[in-house]
Amino acid sequence: MTTENDTITCERYLPHRPAAVWRALTDPGLHARWWAAGDVKPVVGHRFTLDMGNFGHQSCEVTEVEDERLLVYRFAEGTLDTTVTWTLHPEGEGTRLVLTHTGFDLDSPLGRQAYEGMGHGWPSVLERLDVVLGGAARQ
Repeated sequence: MTTENDTITCERYLPHRPAAVWRALTDPGLHARWWAAGDVKPVVGHRFTLDMGNFGHQSCEVTEVEDERLLVYRFAEGTLDTTVTWTLHPEGEGTRLVLTHTGFDLDSPLGRQAYEGMGHGWPSVLERLDVVLGGAARQ
């Protein structure tokens, strides 16, 4: 994981094909198992809300989609106003997943706190994604 300026970048190799990783990113039932419940869909313009537990319900809007390759959405509209980008790169029998979370307002206390918290939190979220994918593959 790296943090630079207003951007958090996490990269993880997942021993699962891009189609399986894509499904985990875009299927609401799977998404809720590794990160947050919400009606995520890979459709540009789709608005959805993620239930972030103690951090409340966060409004999101999908802005870019390339099937099994790229999913971009605005995250926490009206509060953080950041952008989450998931990029999938086929690699051998698996997928290299790159998460980029950008646009934090580091001059605001909320933006700084979110940047630091998510900088520490994203690696464990990707770890849970890997565990859920492993479980999903065996079902």
